[in-house]
Amino acid sequence: MAPPLLQLSAIRLTFGGRNLLDGADLIVEPGERICLVGRNGSGKSTLLAVAAGLVEPDAGTRFLQPGARIGVLGQEPDMRGFATSLAFAAADLPPGAGDHAARFLLHELGLSGEEDPRALSGGEARRAALARALAPEPDLLLLDEPTNHLDLPAIEWLEAELNRRAAALVLISHDRRFLEKLSRATIWLDRGTTRRIEKGFAAFEAFRDAALAEEEAAQHKLGRRIANEEHWLRYGVTARRKRNERRLARLHALRRQQREHVRVAGKPELRASEAEKGGKLVLEAERIGKRFDHRAIVRDLSLRLFTGDRIGIVGANGAGKTTLVALLTGEMAPDSGNLRLGAGLAVARLEQKRDSLAPDTTLADALTGGGTDTLIIDGKPKNVIGYMKDFLFPPEKARTPLRVLSGGERARLMLARALARPSNLLVLDEPTNDLDLETLDMLEEMLAAYSGTVILISHDRDFLDRTVERVLVPEGDGRWTIYAGGYSDMLVQRRAEIPVRKVPARAADGAREDEAPRALAGERVGRKLTLSEKNHLEAIPQSIEKLEVVIGKLKTRLADPDLYSRDRKAFDEAGALLARAEGERARLEERWLELELIREQGGA
Repeated sequence: MAPPLLQLSAIRLTFGGRNLLDGADLIVEPGERICLVGRNGSGKSTLLAVAAGLVEPDAGTRFLQPGARIGVLGQEPDMRGFATSLAFAAADLPPGAGDHAARFLLHELGLSGEEDPRALSGGEARRAALARALAPEPDLLLLDEPTNHLDLPAIEWLEAELNRRAAALVLISHDRRFLEKLSRATIWLDRGTTRRIEKGFAAFEAFRDAALAEEEAAQHKLGRRIANEEHWLRYGVTARRKRNERRLARLHALRRQQREHVRVAGKPELRASEAEKGGKLVLEAERIGKRFDHRAIVRDLSLRLFTGDRIGIVGANGAGKTTLVALLTGEMAPDSGNLRLGAGLAVARLEQKRDSLAPDTTLADALTGGGTDTLIIDGKPKNVIGYMKDFLFPPEKARTPLRVLSGGERARLMLARALARPSNLLVLDEPTNDLDLETLDMLEEMLAAYSGTVILISHDRDFLDRTVERVLVPEGDGRWTIYAGGYSDMLVQRRAEIPVRKVPARAADGAREDEAPRALAGERVGRKLTLSEKNHLEAIPQSIEKLEVVIGKLKTRLADPDLYSRDRKAFDEAGALLARAEGERARLEERWLELELIREQGGA
């Protein structure tokens, strides 16, 4: 049997006085697609760094196939010492290979290669780091939050590029849709140890919930056993001393087992501090427009928002999303048209930039503004330590400077600051970056319970589908279109894919959103179907029906609760077949939509 491409065994690592990794394992076979999931602070990035050979564990072994090449994308790429983005992207190419692959990838990702790394925005630096990881055609890709700071065109391009490659993949991401499309197996890092599921991310959350429920039931049973043993020792027969000693030893063992059990981290208590309700009308824009130099950012936009509305704004970086929100909230005056804001409007904003606070500011001062240990939440004073606990910050972190916080902790801090402000209009700019799945779930629940209005800028397709009722999309030349429903509903209505244009330009308003403007959706198709395409269009429904039958049979087989323990190999094979069948069905459905669009618009 051939050895795995990479194997980590019994990895242990202590950090900050706690066991961050406590016997974690990771096995990657050639061509595998694995997502690594877990709570913020659980050690996912650290485990990936150990896999990359960048961090030495306290104990455990690491095996990498001799000659195997690894491409690594960390959360914060270090571009110091490089004159251009091309020099950085080509740094890991073998000697004499030339920089053609790096240059091509940079152009695909919307960079010219001539940018000064010191002047790159977060999104541009992320693209350059992706090009560096992909350029050498590695055998194994280790990607930590690759979609952070990327716009939708870049995310869709990256999905297609990773699907095209034969390299094995270990992926950390908060983007559910991205994980579902790319993963075929899941590693769950929980309280220092790992559990592997031979299914993609789509099956993970149900597995996690069942496992945690089973664990809770086991701890409840353990507590009852301890209570029974204590009752026996107090009131049971005392004549048989040896039996008493055995029961006492067993009681001590049960208590030790209960004491050493590491409980799962709690969920954050997310709740927006709501201001008094204003009028029913939140804002009304009538043919508003805004230009910078010779470029139209917004042209003839009319929009009404009422109390309780949830609207999402999507589009490529640089398309003018931030400018549009500034116009809608009255922060910026339009060049033309009229804007009317509702009475009693109180706006709270979550900004995309996580580094807007001084790095030496303490966590407590960042929440209170300094000079006090209380906040006003819903009109009532609340101690900062209690408010920190709501967002899963332990009391000992109150005096921690912001510079040492992880990406996930900074994201929770900015969210805590925004939600503390009384509001009836909540503006969230990329709120999902760096948040773990459990916090995302709580954020969705909070938005559902929030009685005010929400304007959401996001590139997270799944989060948009779960939270918004309308989507505002740039069409180019400053024109914006409103679609009912979430992101997926918008795609169905447009029946178009999202392309990536190349070589960015600065945003015309000088604020420079990360990249150049692009139309969100592809150009309308204006040709007729070929004979081959017509035949394929007619045959696709039958192929999908056949796949539905196969998928139904495989699901029935996997539903057998004893299959896993009875025949592990058969279980794994059925799971792999199901993933392939579902992937083929999705591919055929997308191809049918594409061909149907050509047929409708080409008149054939």
